[in-house]
Amino acid sequence: MPDSITLQVNGEPVSVPAGSMVSTAVAASFSSTKPHEENTKDSVSRPTVKEGLDRATAALAHARATDTQSFGFRRSVTGEARAPLCGMGICFECRVTINDQAHSRSCQIPAADGQNVVTEFGRMKDEGGMMKTHPSSFILHPLSIETEVLIIGAGPAGIAAAYQAAKSGKQVCVVDDNPAPASPGGQIWRADQAKPSSPEAREWFERLKSVNVNFVHGARIFAQPEAGCLLAETADGNCELRFEKLILATGARERFVPFPGWTLPGVTGAGGLQALAKSNYPVAGKRIVVAGSGPLLMAVAAYLKKRGAEILLVAEQAGWNRLLRFGVALLGQPSKIAQAASLKKQLAGVSYLPGCWPVAAKGNDKLEAVTLRRGNKTWDIECDLLACGFYLVPNVELAAMLGCTIENGAVAVNEFQQTSLPGVYCAGETTGVGGLELSLVEGQIAGLAAAGREDLAKALLAERARQQRFAEVLNRTFALREELRALPTAETLICRCEDVSFERLQHQASWREAKLQTRCGMGPCQGRICGAATEFLFGWGVESVRPPIFPVRLENLTR
Repeated sequence: MPDSITLQVNGEPVSVPAGSMVSTAVAASFSSTKPHEENTKDSVSRPTVKEGLDRATAALAHARATDTQSFGFRRSVTGEARAPLCGMGICFECRVTINDQAHSRSCQIPAADGQNVVTEFGRMKDEGGMMKTHPSSFILHPLSIETEVLIIGAGPAGIAAAYQAAKSGKQVCVVDDNPAPASPGGQIWRADQAKPSSPEAREWFERLKSVNVNFVHGARIFAQPEAGCLLAETADGNCELRFEKLILATGARERFVPFPGWTLPGVTGAGGLQALAKSNYPVAGKRIVVAGSGPLLMAVAAYLKKRGAEILLVAEQAGWNRLLRFGVALLGQPSKIAQAASLKKQLAGVSYLPGCWPVAAKGNDKLEAVTLRRGNKTWDIECDLLACGFYLVPNVELAAMLGCTIENGAVAVNEFQQTSLPGVYCAGETTGVGGLELSLVEGQIAGLAAAGREDLAKALLAERARQQRFAEVLNRTFALREELRALPTAETLICRCEDVSFERLQHQASWREAKLQTRCGMGPCQGRICGAATEFLFGWGVESVRPPIFPVRLENLTR
């Protein structure tokens, strides 16, 4: 395998390490391309979308006003520069055109020699000044797979379920949205299979190798045409998946709380930046602020520092009182104490500020500084990247589409991880955020139960109960403080896909009304980013989930 890959980004050659995603090449192109013209806050007037103003006109006006090299991957509907946020293909902010295929998620597509990548800021325009569009060039090859146990998600819970089901003699197939080599592993063990980063990862990858499990990488479930069958979209077209038992291990995603400037390129999720960095996204030498809430912040900061980043500080919104109680709970978790001690050692010299959170991101077309608040003190700190995520949200959309009961934002299950639907099981963060150990034990129980071995699953129930008690402490500790509800200003965008402001949403009474009146939640992410935000800010709940649960190419919907 070659050490590096060379591809074209906006007509210029860019080389990246083997194993990188296309997003890495796009980000690398920014540092190698000089702007044609320096933009300043005074030189560029950003159009705003108001009632009666055509969005396309606003976007075109801004495109012409900023006819320069930008740090954006795409333009929003009002012409703003946007770049990756979640790092796992959910936010759709990383979309570019790859080999004439528009709207490709660059953080989910491996870089390959000779690829031609064009961002919406690439200088490829037709005579009218609009960006060129490219028709789909994919040749579709529908695929059909039949298996006894189908597992959706290849994170720790999915891996544990696959191992136990296969070990029990069942035919097992695991389907994951992430491409190889990022999968299997989920976000926590992303791209770890060749060189595991922890003893737990090494142990479970070895277990996985000892059984016969089939994997389908880079496939995203979008519909259920009939009972016992799911449809997934791959680069080659539709994939029909038929099964006897189904295990959902779709994990969780980061929660984002909108604040002024959070849409600037350079503002990412905390776990999002870690996922990008695992695919060689350039972070070495970058000044980074890590902020938000949850144990993930320390792990992300340590990883980024290991990759050569300068970690300026870690800002945790939870206060000292909560963190001290959390520390007491760790006394019953020796492995977690060891992890915490290791992270503290790795981050020696880096400030850790409890009761601190970002209130604004500042810059012109890219992040230049972040404003932080702690108590009554507010200050600015210059930085290149802000990695910010406010804990996690279970991915329940597929389960909801199938008709599984959802309680308190998570999938409801019985003692053997079976959902309200017979033959459909669920494990990991989708049943509630609880950490790695809980995901692993739930995955094992689900795999055994799906294989008809409830007798063996019973031996794991006590360990699951112990991990669930710890999960309750975890969720209380990192519950979001009330002050965060006051972060958005009237102009702050809540829906990034449709550029819907906080002010416009304040006049709506529900999630449904907001969708109808403002298009909030109607963009490519289908409410996965703004839905959790509006739940926190307004108390709204998503009222229905309909297929397709992810954007799908039109030709695949007609098959």
